[in-house]
Amino acid sequence: MYYESFGAGRPIFFLPSWGGDGGEGRDVHEPVFAERSGWRRIYVDPPGTGQSPAVPSITDQDGMVASIASLIDDLAGDEPFALAGTSAGGLHARGIVKRDPSRVLGLLLRAPGIVVDRAKRTLPTGEHLVPSPDRQRQHQYYDAAEAAADLAFLARIQSDVSTYSLREDPATRFERPTLIVTGRQDTTAGYADAWAILDDYPRATFAVLDQEDHLLPGPGLATYRALVSDWLGRIDDIIRT
Repeated sequence: MYYESFGAGRPIFFLPSWGGDGGEGRDVHEPVFAERSGWRRIYVDPPGTGQSPAVPSITDQDGMVASIASLIDDLAGDEPFALAGTSAGGLHARGIVKRDPSRVLGLLLRAPGIVVDRAKRTLPTGEHLVPSPDRQRQHQYYDAAEAAADLAFLARIQSDVSTYSLREDPATRFERPTLIVTGRQDTTAGYADAWAILDDYPRATFAVLDQEDHLLPGPGLATYRALVSDWLGRIDDIIRT
């Protein structure tokens, strides 16, 4: 599985959206670490995305999580690590936390997909969303990632709720620093369904950013990065104590 790694220190793994690759997460998050040392940042291309080939034996999300977890084991060894998941990457991250919460230093969920069945999601309208150049830049990331992805492989998993879901509910109590960031105009995953999992994360900051859709951050980039920096600081505080 392909990944990019920057810096040295505690590992933090960035898991992209469905069909996305590590490049978008890298460009969004790397500036946060310009003044924050002590982290090894690892941006992952899951199977069938970016520069990672599809794995025919993977037929569902449990297979995707197992594959990502194997990479984490290889790179982190016995060292604790942090997780940051975007959209479907949030589902993968929660699935990994469920396996062994004690190994995870902190969890970041960006525009997370909580309810897999699209027909059952609580969604806002996008009528108050004002298009911006930042949002167009995000579209360009995802267009490029889609062109590189193995869409047939991904579609076989995504086409059925039973294979696009995890077999076991990823909900679990996680008592380390968590950040959940959603978009007020996110008509893909919404924000309300993420609020429903808040009690699982007693150390969570929950933010709903105005003028942001599922491709966040756009106009709220500075706010998003400030929230991420705060989250990393909270993890650092726990490690020091």
